[in-house]
Amino acid sequence: MTSATIRAWFLIHKWTSIICTAFLLMLCITGLPLIFHDEIEALTEERQVLADTDAGLKTLDEMMAIALSSRPGEIGLFMSFDEDRPVVNITTGPRPDVTAKEMTIRSFDQRTGELVGIIDDSGFMHFLLQLHTDMFLGLPGMLFLGVMGILFLVAIVSGVVLYAPFMRKLPFGTVRTTRSTRLKWLDYHNLLGIVSLAWALVVGLTGVLNAFDTPIVQAWQRGQLAALTSAYGDREGVVTRDLASLHDAVEAAKAAVPNSRPQFVAFPGTAYSTRHHYGVFLQGATPLTKELLTPALVDASTGDLTAARPMPWYMQALMLSRPLHFGDYGGLPLKLLWAVLTLFTTIVLGSGLYLWLGRRTPSLEARVREVETGGIQAAGAAE
Repeated sequence: MTSATIRAWFLIHKWTSIICTAFLLMLCITGLPLIFHDEIEALTEERQVLADTDAGLKTLDEMMAIALSSRPGEIGLFMSFDEDRPVVNITTGPRPDVTAKEMTIRSFDQRTGELVGIIDDSGFMHFLLQLHTDMFLGLPGMLFLGVMGILFLVAIVSGVVLYAPFMRKLPFGTVRTTRSTRLKWLDYHNLLGIVSLAWALVVGLTGVLNAFDTPIVQAWQRGQLAALTSAYGDREGVVTRDLASLHDAVEAAKAAVPNSRPQFVAFPGTAYSTRHHYGVFLQGATPLTKELLTPALVDASTGDLTAARPMPWYMQALMLSRPLHFGDYGGLPLKLLWAVLTLFTTIVLGSGLYLWLGRRTPSLEARVREVETGGIQAAGAAE
């Protein structure tokens, strides 16, 4: 690699890192507790014990009627299902296009119809999640962090390109603690960066996908969803009254997608359905297939199945990226690994800031010589 090429890659690495580092540090700090969100919520939140009863499950229509009876003037928006308990979570609101703040989410025992919880988004973990996902700025904040994620990926790639000539004359894992403080931290920066390389690429890429969640879903709505329901294009208004049986709609969807169970149902007019359909989203039985949801559209007026088709590749990538971003695939061992690598990345980011903000800033040519010689010709004096 020529000096000119190293110079170009160094400038790319330097400026992409400088621009995104502060935001990446915030994401690492907020992301660390979010990795253990299930465990933290289990310790800090009271989970109501369900009644001991042999009663059978009420139908989904009965559960919806119970939920709406105490919320006059509201309509159903979403219904989701706990995997480990006979509990349904019902979201209601005054109209289909409400904001998240206008929604009410309550959990009910499907055997007794008893209210067993109200999902409140005012806790500390929700605060961290909002800061981590959009910095309380909504879609603009998400898109901004997505751009920072792209810069992070470019910084990783450019760092790997520079790592090869830097380490050409050095054994892997070299940390020269007897040389200057700056060179020692440069060695730590390179070592921890290359060790966490694969993880950083995975988390960076899944973070970018999650940040562009809204435009990805909108592309699905304009593409596949619109094509599946093109026959309904001339109908106006949202079907909110005289709805077909929700229970029958879910059963029709399950029949169309064998060996599946419903994860959630979107009512007409919401983001994951159309104005005229229930959107029944079905998941598989394995840790992987339960994340790859298959939507089934059921006519909300007649109860007839309109279509059931796997998501397009970009929606599948988005669905797989959500749990992978926080290490939710392998239980506590994978979460612990995610936490360790998050700490590594935090040190890499912090050491990068230190190298840039040092008391003596080496010239660009000195930096290039440092890369070419693996620090044997150091770019700066001891600090």
